[in-house]
Amino acid sequence: MTKTITRREFLTLGAALPIVAAAPNNLSSWLPRLTVFSPLGVETPGDILVLIFQRGAMDGLSAVIPFTESEYYNQRPTLAIPEPKMGDDLTSIDLDGSFGLHPALRSLKDIWDDGGLAVVHACGSPDPTHSHFDAMDYMERGTPGEKSLTSGWLARHLKTAAWENGSPFRAVGIGSMLPSSLRGPVPALALQSITDFHLGGRIRNHALVDFQAALSGLYQTAPTDEIISTISEINNLSTAADLTFNATGMLESAIQGEYQPSSGALYPESSFGQAMLQVAQLIKADLGLEIAAVDIGGWDTHVNQGSTEGQFADLLTDLAGGISALYQDLGDLNKRVTIITMSEFGRRLSENGNAGSDHGHGNVMFVLGGGVNGGKVYTDWPGLSSDELYGPGDLDITTDFRDVLGEIVQKRLLNDSLEEIFPGYTNFKTMGIVKSV
Repeated sequence: MTKTITRREFLTLGAALPIVAAAPNNLSSWLPRLTVFSPLGVETPGDILVLIFQRGAMDGLSAVIPFTESEYYNQRPTLAIPEPKMGDDLTSIDLDGSFGLHPALRSLKDIWDDGGLAVVHACGSPDPTHSHFDAMDYMERGTPGEKSLTSGWLARHLKTAAWENGSPFRAVGIGSMLPSSLRGPVPALALQSITDFHLGGRIRNHALVDFQAALSGLYQTAPTDEIISTISEINNLSTAADLTFNATGMLESAIQGEYQPSSGALYPESSFGQAMLQVAQLIKADLGLEIAAVDIGGWDTHVNQGSTEGQFADLLTDLAGGISALYQDLGDLNKRVTIITMSEFGRRLSENGNAGSDHGHGNVMFVLGGGVNGGKVYTDWPGLSSDELYGPGDLDITTDFRDVLGEIVQKRLLNDSLEEIFPGYTNFKTMGIVKSV
């Protein structure tokens, strides 16, 4: 006898899964893709993109320090990072004679020296908002100041790419929620944890087993008021179920046993570090991954930010540890991987009365990978004197974040549809941050 399932039971089981399928609103536009999978081991033409969003507004002025600017030290008597001093690990790390890395980012210096890290300074969203929610929303949509378009810029890239990739792992957000940048007309997954599947011969996740059994029963049972109330709801659930089935099946067949990072890479035990480990695992499994989006929060440092030690330094240590471990782990695979970091806005130049920094404007982005023209700080530096600051005392923005993303999309992801990915923005500037594939 077939077991029936109520709507509440179905949703409860689905919520317990370590993979959450995110189906777009227009199901007909993407449903056929679920039956056309790229063969395992076949690479897509462009790079795999790993996008790291630093939620809370990172202080770019203390991550990459303009140590030749006297106003930086005048305005930050307790927060400023000392200018480089040979043999002193508690000073900034000289990059080019004008800018230095925070000492907590020391593990990124080797990548810089190898030409795999570029820094873009005084960049960000031109919208003047100091609201975290609005600023993140604008950046993830790729439309500063405009909310009429509901899809994210990454979703629009996937839609306009010139190739088909039906893998359920084409776009993955690591975490319980799918980032807004991936929401749109192409299916994407929010992957909480690979290890939750108990792969490699161990006992499988009971929630997954129950969910699959319930779905099988759903397909064999005529809908009633106690099961599912409308045909449209069944269609939405079944398409998400198809994606979930395909994803779990591919994971179980492609990933076996405990994962062992290569080249002695050590990932931080933090949520971010383990998320980066899972990104490496997905890349190496050849599951058709094109986009991996990872969040790292906690950057809203209004109080007790710290300088070379403390809250901010700990966040940077975690960030650098996760990135450098991924870079070391991937080895030669870095040739087809590009990593980007971004945050909704920067922090004000002057420190506040709580030994912290308030919401600012301009910020810094990191770009890493084998296709990066690294070892350089890319900036049209505006300066930090009072007449050079923006608004109430912020670093000005001389590089639109869409210029950075657009160059990477065009040169590394091989998508020329910038007018569709970033609608309304036509004044793209190429800085030479990355090489063409």
